[in-house]
Amino acid sequence: MKMPVAEKERSREAAPGRKAPLATRTDLSAAATKDIAAAMNGMLADVFALYVKTKNFHWHMSGPHFRDYHLLLDEQADQLFAMTDPIAERIRKIGGSTLKSIGDIGRAQRVLDNDAEYVQPLDMLAELREDNKELAARFRQAHNVCDEHGDVATASLIEVWIDETERRTWFLFEASRRGDATGH
Repeated sequence: MKMPVAEKERSREAAPGRKAPLATRTDLSAAATKDIAAAMNGMLADVFALYVKTKNFHWHMSGPHFRDYHLLLDEQADQLFAMTDPIAERIRKIGGSTLKSIGDIGRAQRVLDNDAEYVQPLDMLAELREDNKELAARFRQAHNVCDEHGDVATASLIEVWIDETERRTWFLFEASRRGDATGH
């Protein structure tokens, strides 16, 4: 028997037996869960957006420092992607709901895309440096939300991500410095 189109559409939204919300038990208040999940979903969107931007620049790198920059950006992209699952799982652990699609990421991201056909290598590094600097500041804001609600576990994870983000910023800064005639 064929299922009517309207019924098929509903089945995508909520499979039988899954109409109840995905509630996770936590000692955090409902308000805390809402605030922390909102802050962390923003971070998740930003990390995904920065990951894609970093891979874009990695794929389109050129010039005399190609190998060094290409490998640096690949390493940084891997580090960003490695953050995504722990961020999303932390949101779920506290009873929140995570981003569900590329569309969700696009609506929530604060990192600006760069769709330019060509970007100078040093401009790529400078742009990623500023994006990482802003990401660290946003992580600090999310940390403050966690502190307000006593969520030490999420705050602890954020502290590690801030350190990793500051390291990426530092490497991008040093790699983009112009040397003198001796190369220093």
